[in-house]
Amino acid sequence: MIRNIGTFAATALAIVAFALAPSTAMAQSYSGNWPMEWNVTYPGPPFDGHFKYCLTLTDDGSAGFRHSGSAVLNGRGQSNVPGVFQVINNELVATFLVVGSGEELSGWVFVGPARNGNIGKGFGNLTWDTITGKLVFGRKGTCGNSK
Repeated sequence: MIRNIGTFAATALAIVAFALAPSTAMAQSYSGNWPMEWNVTYPGPPFDGHFKYCLTLTDDGSAGFRHSGSAVLNGRGQSNVPGVFQVINNELVATFLVVGSGEELSGWVFVGPARNGNIGKGFGNLTWDTITGKLVFGRKGTCGNSK
């Protein structure tokens, strides 16, 4: 009987320690800001160029996936453009609705591999004219004073 109590206590202690230990999966978050460099290459002049933005994410699970929530885009004449992001199967997708110069409704879509709270190289797309190009995310928290 004493031996069983000791085994039970050791097992219970191990379970409690495991349950209270911080989990790297739970600790990861995409909340914060990332500098983005978008190198537009298609369809070519006059749309090609090198554009810099700051992407700010709030990872609160509010957009249907564990890692999802609001997104805000700043840079290149854009200020506090609201959007939404989701991480699905280790891919971050951030989308924004914008009004084009001719008052047409358009969308920006930014995609990159996402794992353990980090975002890798991907692509960006402006939907009204299929303007696309490579996208590089910088280190989290390095947008400077941009939000």
